[in-house]
Amino acid sequence: MAPVRAPRDTGSSTLFDDLREAVTAPDPQRPEPLPLCRSGTLLRAMLLVVGVLGVGLLFPARSAAGWLGELSAAATVAVPATLLWVLLACAGRHLIARAAPPLQMGVAGVLGAAASMALWWPLSAVGMAPAPGSTLLAPALTGAMLAALVFQTERWRERARLPAAAAARLADLQTRIRPHFLFNTLNTAITLVQLDPKRAEEVLEDLSDLFRAALGALDQATTLGAEIELSRRYLAIEQLRFGRRLDVEWDLDPTATAAKLPPLALQPLIENAVRHGVEPADKGGTIEIRTRRRRDRVLISVTNTVAGVPSRPGHGIGIASVRERLRLMHDLDADFRSGLTEDGRFRVSIGVPA
Repeated sequence: MAPVRAPRDTGSSTLFDDLREAVTAPDPQRPEPLPLCRSGTLLRAMLLVVGVLGVGLLFPARSAAGWLGELSAAATVAVPATLLWVLLACAGRHLIARAAPPLQMGVAGVLGAAASMALWWPLSAVGMAPAPGSTLLAPALTGAMLAALVFQTERWRERARLPAAAAARLADLQTRIRPHFLFNTLNTAITLVQLDPKRAEEVLEDLSDLFRAALGALDQATTLGAEIELSRRYLAIEQLRFGRRLDVEWDLDPTATAAKLPPLALQPLIENAVRHGVEPADKGGTIEIRTRRRRDRVLISVTNTVAGVPSRPGHGIGIASVRERLRLMHDLDADFRSGLTEDGRFRVSIGVPA
């Protein structure tokens, strides 16, 4: 059967292409730095440093007045040293973000030691430093440990904030996806109403199931089996458009169908494969969907041939949304990878608990 051409063109965009502002795809080459240049960061750092010093000075203190005196003397170094550390960390936040997490902590500690010694040394030289006679090792280690603690606290705070921010972006994504999903798929059905009414009815039934999935909550769980069935219906519609140009190979493991996935986790990946691997190629292309269960893990891959001519560039929003929702559902148990294979095809691989 010859491919059916839709009378209207919605731009050949994928399901997520018009959602540039909904989810921004992360760039692994430019990791996001911690927000260290805010007044809130400085305030939290001051409170944490002074609080830790205050608790530590309670042990040798013999009276409340003595404790206040020791804390005041320590604060003459701790407060300006903390301010200096925040300024240094703010200035170098992009360089720190490029390092591995353990190295980031080390850099924060080194900056803390440098800031502490930079304030301790001149005060010690004029006899105004607390605990006179101490070597530079004490303020250096104290500054390094407190700086590492402040840095890790900010990291924990940022991680705790991410799920709420991601949920807000997903809610926005869901409200935008519905009309685009509907209009982009209705074109084929409109054409078939006159050419093949029975086939048009089948397309509308498939569209009904696809649109029902788009109307559902994107953060609730579904199964791999349900996602495969939804993707089959989507590909049945696309098969009418491309005919023999679209070759789909299924290699499914029946023991993997119960794995939990967020809704619309598989279909956007297949839609990207159609757009970038099949649509721009004169002879079409091949898409392979494969699932395997390996003990307590389920592996899913979508692989497509790469056209010799470039396709219209996308924004990576479909892949970014799937990656983000997988991490929200399975946290560190989710694995998501994408890239070219050794034989020149493009593959998206997902790993989730069985």
